Amino acid sequence: MKKKIVILLLFVCLITHAQTVRKYSNEFMNIGVDAAALGMSNAVTSFTGDVNSGYWNPAGLLKIEDSQASLMHASYFANIAQYDYAAYAKKIDDRSAWGISLIRFGVDDILNTTQLIDNEGNIDYNRISLFSTADYGLTFSYARRPTFIEGLQYGVNAKIIRRVIGEFASSWGFGFDFGLQYESNDWYYGVMLRDITTTYNIWAIDEDKYNEIKDAVAGQNQEAPESTEITFPKAQLGISKKFDFHYDYTLLTAVNLNMQFTKTNDVFASDAVSIDPALGLEFGYTDLVFLRAGVGNFQNVEQIDGSRKVNFQPNIGLGFKYKGIQVDYALTDLGDQSAALYSNIFSVKVDLSIFR
Repeated sequence: MKKKIVILLLFVCLITHAQTVRKYSNEFMNIGVDAAALGMSNAVTSFTGDVNSGYWNPAGLLKIEDSQASLMHASYFANIAQYDYAAYAKKIDDRSAWGISLIRFGVDDILNTTQLIDNEGNIDYNRISLFSTADYGLTFSYARRPTFIEGLQYGVNAKIIRRVIGEFASSWGFGFDFGLQYESNDWYYGVMLRDITTTYNIWAIDEDKYNEIKDAVAGQNQEAPESTEITFPKAQLGISKKFDFHYDYTLLTAVNLNMQFTKTNDVFASDAVSIDPALGLEFGYTDLVFLRAGVGNFQNVEQIDGSRKVNFQPNIGLGFKYKGIQVDYALTDLGDQSAALYSNIFSVKVDLSIFR
């Protein structure tokens, strides 16, 4: 109960300290999907080629042979927050494909204690109600292979963002992504540009509900926040190569450079751009069993004594594929090396042609 009351108070602080333009917005869309990719620390921009490419790089949808579906679930913050993902993609012809995906990150059954004390100062637990706060991301993807450059393919995403904080506030947002992949001499290259036009969230705040919150917490009497959030563009550059050994064993190596065009705590940071590198490995046996590892999220973290230390996030994962069905598992932040909280993540991917 105490945890949920704390969440409510955090919501109060968030809604009363919002700004017109935030440095971080729609961050739930940056967590990642698919346990296979997360086990490799998200270093998949260059080679992704399944239904989950709609998230990582829509150009990769062209590698689907027929149609695929994918599901994922993860829990964060001691199971308080739930993160769910579902996707479907289908080949249109030899040169085009499309997909659709939905992400939900939410906290449910939060205690609303704003009416706990009645007008006479009495505590009445029957006045407590429940509400949920949830973020939704719906993405429509399209991929195309042009005829003028062999080995090149591109894809675009159109995103609809819906964020709901109980009956207190809600918003709609819209944005676009653009991705490229190129293959040459068994090397794979990829570029993913997220929110290329910037993504705008327009908030609508219920004034009556907002006043209930404002009046329920002493000292929180600020005016309602501005109604617009802007998510600035990000870029991801990737390169990868797959090595085959004796026909049965494979080793996939991949590197990503995740870029933000602002100064952050990334290990390489300047006023113009900040870069967070990620490295992923996947060892496969007969395209049946996979062992994955990755390291990323390199951050300069200030310590108590004022010094700075580079923290990183190591991940591991396992996968099993049989007759068109693939089940993957990832443990993120192995050993609690970074500020991020570790999580156990499961996902399943199905080639729908097996049912025909």
